Amino acid sequence: MQITVKGRNISVTEALERYAREKVERVRKFFDDERGVSRAEVELIHERNPSIPEPEVVETTLFISGAVLKAREASADMYASIDRMSDKLERQVRRYRGRQLDRWHGQKKKRQIVAEAGPVMVEDEEEEAGPRIVRTKQFQMKPMSPEEAALQMDLLDHAFFVFTNADTNIINVVYRRRDGNYGLIEPA
Repeated sequence: MQITVKGRNISVTEALERYAREKVERVRKFFDDERGVSRAEVELIHERNPSIPEPEVVETTLFISGAVLKAREASADMYASIDRMSDKLERQVRRYRGRQLDRWHGQKKKRQIVAEAGPVMVEDEEEEAGPRIVRTKQFQMKPMSPEEAALQMDLLDHAFFVFTNADTNIINVVYRRRDGNYGLIEPA
């Protein structure tokens, strides 16, 4: 697995880089072979704003055979942030692998029940694995510019808006970024 560690507003020492690499390497145990995680990007950030109580931030992005997992954690100490990020990343990978294995092996879980006659295998109905789709919306998508889509998103007070780009006639997504600006997602 290729791991890139970079810093923003902080000089990345050899010890800090080694610690971050070791923590990210731990996710490798969830994969049987090298085809699992192809690369990981770790960004160590020091927020310069003195009013932020937890200025040491770690953002990690894992690229796993077609999927992307992200973890972001902050604290007053960079090593503590790395620890918290590592725990969060492991939970995400564990959940991702669980869903992937459920899909490969079917949705039913087996459990063993010990009865008077001996152990018996019982198939449970599909277990609640996490969030599920509870509502579906359908709407007409008229072609519009990204600026028009951003305005529509603001009018609806949504965090994102799906639209057909009038210039390319391809479905795009406009979204609100953390810094207050907008982002545009276009398929490649």
